[in-house]
Amino acid sequence: MALAVAALVTGVGAASPSPAVTSSQAGPSASPGNTTPPRNTTSPRPATSPRPTPSAPSASPTRGDGTLQILTYRGYADYAGTTSEFEKVTGCRIARFDTVQTADEMAAKLAERPYDVISAGPALAASLVENGKVQRIDPAKVSGYDDLSKRFRDMSTESDRVYGVPYLWGFHEFLYDSSRVKDGDDLRRVFGSDDVALQDSPLTIADAALAVGDADDPYELSEAELDRAVALLGEHADRTYWQNPLDLVKGFATGSLDYAQATPYYRLLLEKAGKPVKAVTTGRTTGWVDSWMLGAGLPDTECAYRWLGYTTSATVQRKAAAWVGLAPANPKACTKGAKRICEAYGVGKEGRLDRIVFAVRPPGGCDAGECADYAAWTERWRELVK
Repeated sequence: MALAVAALVTGVGAASPSPAVTSSQAGPSASPGNTTPPRNTTSPRPATSPRPTPSAPSASPTRGDGTLQILTYRGYADYAGTTSEFEKVTGCRIARFDTVQTADEMAAKLAERPYDVISAGPALAASLVENGKVQRIDPAKVSGYDDLSKRFRDMSTESDRVYGVPYLWGFHEFLYDSSRVKDGDDLRRVFGSDDVALQDSPLTIADAALAVGDADDPYELSEAELDRAVALLGEHADRTYWQNPLDLVKGFATGSLDYAQATPYYRLLLEKAGKPVKAVTTGRTTGWVDSWMLGAGLPDTECAYRWLGYTTSATVQRKAAAWVGLAPANPKACTKGAKRICEAYGVGKEGRLDRIVFAVRPPGGCDAGECADYAAWTERWRELVK
């Protein structure tokens, strides 16, 4: 991704583009914390893809025999020998390793077959818990669990039951090209522009609700608040909705965009490539945490727990953060290749997390039961972007 950014910006004549932010020649997925209606997207595979054993597993490998079946987002674990190292240090064999680009693709995979461990964002995670597709986790069996941020551990807990081991997290920024937009530091101007790229996800409605400014929690909207947020989005029918982050990078590189919804990682990449992008100042913003979950009905959870413990380590999360461009849930990972990423996300910075409204469940999960459910969000979104 970093190389692609440099190539795109160089192609339109940017002055002296810099190399990648970190030493990893990679980039993040399309904000997997959000669910997105699948469309035509492509994404480059990492140069060093994993080679699980066996390389071509059967559709239904024997379970409970020291093997592991993994479902995750592209780039989350298939880099720099992560899977082969896990096999070496634990003695467990990865029999199946499937990757997806969006939460909708992940849900489709889970409908086809079970997996031992799954990395899921908040909307999908809540659905898996509700439908009994995952089981509760015993934190005492997860080595390194206490090293993870307590704030994120609490987000993966429901009624004192732990259902996820936090892995990576992120939040949204609204970037603007300061060479094209004067006085662009205003969130309402973002949603009032034709030349803006927003993420193609129903959860983008929460960002619009923040711009409207009348909701206490942008993920718990009444029908009237939902109407106002969607109306704001619908004022400009021809705006761009992106699924592949390279689309927004290309928009800034070619000068066709004034604004874009992105993560801090893309701001770093564009800045390093010489583009004059800045982030709109906001009182609050939206965010998410992706966690590893334990599949239901496993006859043997030993290797699954070994994977959960393996992914909590500072070393593994450091590599993942540097590769994917999201922040690690383990603050001890914020060194070396992940240091710049952690700085961009404000890891350890007092008050930073307090400004982020994290999606800890799908919309409609409010205690009062008076807010519009996720199905309503999804339907309104599909009408908006069709």
